[in-house]
Amino acid sequence: VPIALLITKGFGDLLEIGNQARPDLFALAIIKPEQLYSNVIEVDERLDHEGSVVRPLDESVLRKDLEEVMNSGITSLAIVLMHSWKNGVHESRVAEIALDFGFDQISVSHKIMPLIKIVGRGQTTAVDAYLSPVLFEYIQLVEKETGSIPLDFMQSSGGMTDAHNFRGKDAIMSGPAGGVIGAAAVAELNGIGEAIGFDMGGTSTDVSRYGGEFEKVVEMETAGIAFQTPSLKINTVAAGGGSILWFDGQKMRVGPESAGADPGPVCYGKSGQLALTDANLFLGRLVPEFFPKAFGKTYDQPLNEVETRKKIKKITEQINVSLDRNLSPEDVARGFIRIANETMASAIKEISVARGFDARTHALVCFGGAAAQHACGIARILGIKKMIIHPMAGLLSAYGIAMADQFRYAIHSIVTPYDKDMLRKFEIQLNEMATPLVKEIIQYGIPKDNIEIKKFLDLRPLGTDNYLTIPLGSFEETVEMFSILHKQLFGFNPAAELELVNLRIEVHGREHHFEESLSQSRARSKSKPSGTVKVAFEESENETPVYQVEDLHLDSFIEGPAIITEAFSTTVVEPGFSVELNRYGHLVLTQDTISEVSVGPERDPIMLEVFNHLFMSVAEQMGYTLINTAYSVNIKERLDFSCAIFDPEGNLVANAPHMPVHLGAMSVSVKEIIVANKGSMKPRDAYLMNIPHRGGSHLPDVTLISPVFSEGVLGAFVANRAHHAEIGGRTPGSMPAEASSLGEEGIVIAPVLLFEGGRDRFAEVEEGPWHLVTIGDKGAAFEI
Repeated sequence: VPIALLITKGFGDLLEIGNQARPDLFALAIIKPEQLYSNVIEVDERLDHEGSVVRPLDESVLRKDLEEVMNSGITSLAIVLMHSWKNGVHESRVAEIALDFGFDQISVSHKIMPLIKIVGRGQTTAVDAYLSPVLFEYIQLVEKETGSIPLDFMQSSGGMTDAHNFRGKDAIMSGPAGGVIGAAAVAELNGIGEAIGFDMGGTSTDVSRYGGEFEKVVEMETAGIAFQTPSLKINTVAAGGGSILWFDGQKMRVGPESAGADPGPVCYGKSGQLALTDANLFLGRLVPEFFPKAFGKTYDQPLNEVETRKKIKKITEQINVSLDRNLSPEDVARGFIRIANETMASAIKEISVARGFDARTHALVCFGGAAAQHACGIARILGIKKMIIHPMAGLLSAYGIAMADQFRYAIHSIVTPYDKDMLRKFEIQLNEMATPLVKEIIQYGIPKDNIEIKKFLDLRPLGTDNYLTIPLGSFEETVEMFSILHKQLFGFNPAAELELVNLRIEVHGREHHFEESLSQSRARSKSKPSGTVKVAFEESENETPVYQVEDLHLDSFIEGPAIITEAFSTTVVEPGFSVELNRYGHLVLTQDTISEVSVGPERDPIMLEVFNHLFMSVAEQMGYTLINTAYSVNIKERLDFSCAIFDPEGNLVANAPHMPVHLGAMSVSVKEIIVANKGSMKPRDAYLMNIPHRGGSHLPDVTLISPVFSEGVLGAFVANRAHHAEIGGRTPGSMPAEASSLGEEGIVIAPVLLFEGGRDRFAEVEEGPWHLVTIGDKGAAFEI
């Protein structure tokens, strides 16, 4: 609905300005996201950072402004005042006055999300004011039909809440959250401690991780609007059954555009575009005989294999002519599937490897209509041994909602040094936060014995920006747990004092869950296939048996290759995998042999794109770690850094989509390091430099370069270049306009060994000796 934003005077454009992040570095025309509010009122008031009143609220001016807003037809308000997370007195008074005017929806930031940082808190409040009226109207319509039946809704956090507590800001990821809960329930039922949820639909793939506890985030972004609400951590990539297959002249590409559901892939028979589903059909991985006749322009035709074959052959000819190759249509279709699998595997790495978890120790819980066709391919890439496919894999989000608990939460910002003597006070505050939430769930009808309270502290090294959420324990336990998690995520233990950012409480009320029935044992005769089809797998073409899942008996064991069809999906069991039906009717796939990737000397458009994904993934993970560990706003928000991989000669191999000015020159810096340190480099060495005469850009751009060894052989270099706020020059930031020498911009580092075999040399570097040198025709600078 149309909303008005009420914000502290002087900050009317703050939410539009946002932070310094540049979401698309290479866009020639920046299109800023449309803001949710249609009117802004600047409220004459001000609190300081301690929550004390600096300027009292001018109520007379406020009343005139609210009257104008009401007369304009806007009935929903978002109230966001400076430092109200610390003291909500002015926001509460503004809300009281607005209530007198009769506004229908009044969202108050210190009640919606009482966290420090006004931009995130403000956008969250705007989201709530924007969506909640529509949601409430929908709830009322449903309640008219359901009468006295209790009505619950899934939240983005993965917990249920009753209709009257359901808010717009908590609804946005509620559908995918149901899938995450379902995947976790399937994992628990099968006794699996660590699982990755793999939800592959028509347009995109959602992946999540479960390790006994759900991975959660507080900050989200949708349609360019960044806001704060507890949500399950879900990573989405544009790879699904409808992802379009195309050739860019050099590489084969999959997506990110989708053919959609209508017209859909070519095989739908509606003049659609070649898509991933077509590749699976062409290779025999989908069996039209077991699909409903619901396609074509009259919606009563089978899948159109003839048109799919024509389109696959056409793109094969295009690739062969452009690259002077002799690929078969089967090679091309297999290649497209391999590329899609790499894209999805990269998404899984982001929620596992990039966060310090080994994907190989996890099972893959597959759901969504297309996941079971790609499960083996994903597992092969990641080295995962076990995959589980539920009989309701195509409906697992609904299944997850039936398995979810009641959930309430509260968050309160503290922002103070983490002190042992203060811990008791924090425990009392957490108990006070929990009391009303527990009462609410008891009133809902859940026994007290079924209620679990979880208390958390958000801790970070003092002076940094990103916090880690740690379960409440003794002071020593929380510090130790923080140190372990920090080392796991970032590779080192912070030396700084810790700071408590937020207190966080979660209250779970366990309800009666949907219970899975055990499969009835059938006769133990060997399962018989319904027929066979020729299927082109990664390495070979095989005459493959096709089974219908209802023909399998308890503990049926089938060695791949095989295809298993069921009501909501088709499962492809590739060579090197086996499958059995467990007592719950779940298909359990096992990778019997972990295969190695083999690459030939020929230029290959398939493997070129595959390794492009692999190397890009490494560079992107480097970037995430840099953002999370950085102190500087330049790095954390402006993303003024670059990460890249270089070959042993210092040539650029792959880079994340970072700063072009960095990437164009970094190769020169790597080559300078190679020349200066030939024969002396060791594993876990790292070199620091910024000198423009050796590949640097300007002095604040400091480059860190490290050799990568494999079995004692130098195989590559990794490097990052980041803009530091202060480099010691005459003026903050960069070169003063009237400067005549490089030294006036700051200190020159040409280059220095910062880490030797993993041991830092900070003290030696700081001590020097630093000396004055002449560089170029004129000018001087200090270097070590």
